[in-house]
Amino acid sequence: MAKSQQLTRGPIGRQLIFLSAPLLAGNILQQLYNTVDAVIVGRFVGESAFGAVGVSGSVMNLFLFLISGGCDGVGALLSQFYGAEDGGAFRRGFYLSGLFGAGVSAALTGLGLLALPGLLALLHTPDSVAAYAVDYLQIIFLGFPAAFAYHLSSGVLRAVGNTRAALFFLALSMGVNLVLDLVFVAGLELGVAGAALATVLAQALAAGLCALYLRLRFPELIFHWADMVMDRPLLRRTARFSFVTALHMCNLYIGKLLVQGTVNALGEDAINAFTAATRVEGFANSFGDSGAAAVAVFVGQNTGAGEYGRVRQGFRQGQKLLLAFGAFMSLVMVLGAEPCLRLVLPAGSSSSLEPAVGYLRLVACFYIFNFLGSGLAGYFRGRGRVNIPVIGATGHISLRVVLSALLAPGMGLPAVALATGLGWMGVVTFWNILVRKEREQPGEI
Repeated sequence: MAKSQQLTRGPIGRQLIFLSAPLLAGNILQQLYNTVDAVIVGRFVGESAFGAVGVSGSVMNLFLFLISGGCDGVGALLSQFYGAEDGGAFRRGFYLSGLFGAGVSAALTGLGLLALPGLLALLHTPDSVAAYAVDYLQIIFLGFPAAFAYHLSSGVLRAVGNTRAALFFLALSMGVNLVLDLVFVAGLELGVAGAALATVLAQALAAGLCALYLRLRFPELIFHWADMVMDRPLLRRTARFSFVTALHMCNLYIGKLLVQGTVNALGEDAINAFTAATRVEGFANSFGDSGAAAVAVFVGQNTGAGEYGRVRQGFRQGQKLLLAFGAFMSLVMVLGAEPCLRLVLPAGSSSSLEPAVGYLRLVACFYIFNFLGSGLAGYFRGRGRVNIPVIGATGHISLRVVLSALLAPGMGLPAVALATGLGWMGVVTFWNILVRKEREQPGEI
């Protein structure tokens, strides 16, 4: 197998930065997908449509993060095979995950279309917002197979340490998305349906280019007839990794859906404020998400190679980097909340600005815990202990949902921010205890 992307030797700090920088840029671009949709829809369609894109984001992310979470689990397993230089297992795992993942993504499309009216009702979505949300989500759901193809292809590239190629294709598709948004929404006046169509077409382009690059640049990673076998033990292992990681993300977004329901009950101004604040917050969280992905790939390859000293060193250096990022982004969000939110909110949404600023400044005070938690989740995923992030995330999101529901009627959006921060603190404490216990046991770490 190609050696150029091996992470089992060489300077650890440089490798983590090399991995995380393209991932960070990619995460920021991914945030731009939804933000561009929301901003253009808000400018050219109206405030109700702007709020609908925010509600739609909570619904579609429940499904999309099942897809991307499953692909993250596959990528963690493939990174171990790559570190162990087991090309046969790598290609068989790639084949099996592609075959069954395509079926799952098609099933999610059908499930999403059937469950859509009930989900919007469960979230107490106002009628003026729900009509736009239906138009948007129906098209997004039909694009799930393209989303799966992109996430799987980019997950394979990450597993071998190549994080730059997927970034390039995502940047290209982001530009296409922006152009199509302007054509469909501003030019052809297709409304929120036009924004959704632009997103799906752009993501399909990214998927196709990513798959083509894999075939041309890494032909040794592509499965052939000899690899297309029903390896049941490997299928079970792949399914466990992908299912548990997908469950982790699903738990988070079920919780976020319930939090969205609490916010919706506060009225349309609160919906618009929360939509804008979470769009801005998504950019800040991109730093933590990229660090988690980089740690997972690094730890996965070195675990597969049996380089446990490098696993320990990489995890420590990764946490130091994430700690610095967390402190920096806290400061940026506290000082820059208002100007950032003015860029996102539709013109004339003055009643939504104050609660959005309050939410963003309060949640930013807890970013250090958010970023450290991301690194811990990446560590456990790379080690193959994919059940631990699920347990921690379930506790975090449960606390967040309960506290939001109890406090929001009296405190408004700041209650959601406080509940989120306390949840981050709790999960980081829990995961740190598990890491210390792992180190106290004789053997690998």
